[in-house]
Amino acid sequence: MLKTLTVSLSDRSYPITIGEHTLTNFEYFKLKPGQRVLIATNETIAPLYLPSLTNMLEQNGIKTDHVIVPDGEQYKTMETWNIMLSTLLKNNHTRNSILIALGGGVIGDVAGFAAACYQRGIKFIQVPTTLLSQVDSSVGGKTAINHPLGKNMIGAFYQPQSVVIDLNCLKTLPMRELSAGLAEVIKYGVILDPTFFSWLENNIDALLELEPSTMSYCIYHCCKLKAQVVASDETEQDMRAILNLGHTYGHAIEAELGYGNWLHGEAVSVGILMAAQAAKLLGHFTESDIERIKNLLIKAQLPVARPPQMSAQSYIPHMLRDKKVLSGKLRLVLPTKIGHVEVIDDVSQDIVLKSIELC
Repeated sequence: MLKTLTVSLSDRSYPITIGEHTLTNFEYFKLKPGQRVLIATNETIAPLYLPSLTNMLEQNGIKTDHVIVPDGEQYKTMETWNIMLSTLLKNNHTRNSILIALGGGVIGDVAGFAAACYQRGIKFIQVPTTLLSQVDSSVGGKTAINHPLGKNMIGAFYQPQSVVIDLNCLKTLPMRELSAGLAEVIKYGVILDPTFFSWLENNIDALLELEPSTMSYCIYHCCKLKAQVVASDETEQDMRAILNLGHTYGHAIEAELGYGNWLHGEAVSVGILMAAQAAKLLGHFTESDIERIKNLLIKAQLPVARPPQMSAQSYIPHMLRDKKVLSGKLRLVLPTKIGHVEVIDDVSQDIVLKSIELC
């Protein structure tokens, strides 16, 4: 069941380990006895996994501290980031200390940003506990906090020293969170791999049931695809932008409704369909492919209709703050066929509004 791969970034390359019971296996953390660690986690994850991780580390000669913050996207803030930094300072952690992010995407992003900033950079390890973080946010070194005006607007590209993925963590994941993670999984098929998309159509039920070998292959394949993109464009100057399919629309939903009301994957699900509709309006995508994507999202128990309380126009101010905007003009990642996307410059607001109204 154990699978490993490497994110190849020259002297900053790092391993990803995927398996069962990896969270309590010292070998995969690439630590040395005598090192000091701060484990950052949240109130939901702490009682589930913090004791076993702490015990394993201390039995192997690692001195540990921990910080427990509230759970939820609404806490992906400067205040939470500051709590982590303050804990590092109060416990006299040095540049040789290592920060371990134990949790989902919020913990990984905030802890990674804290590691990037503390004493101008300390090492950190990602231990993702949600499907979304295992297939996406823990890999690639994007770290950030949210701002009321925009998601992930304050952060840094900062790579971990390792990623340790334990499939058993998914057993405690609520079904809604599991489905949210599948939105990012489906995204990989749409942007990069038509064969994987077809595999998902045939195996989505097994993923929802957490069938171990199916889930192991799924996570490994998504990490492999992302690692290839990150290795070619670490700081999103070009190709890495394709990983944002559906995110420009989805981030608008999250920001407008208040972070945490719609899960990130739920917003991305609807955003993928909006992007597909925009591509169709521009003559780049077919109705039959839209239906394939929509049907797969429905099978994954994801939303396929926009929030009724949001007008199409309410998306625009948020989308204009997207990081891909150049000179005030919208740039969108749009599919041309299942398995291929392009970044389209200067998409008209009329097309954007129509694509929103169609969902």
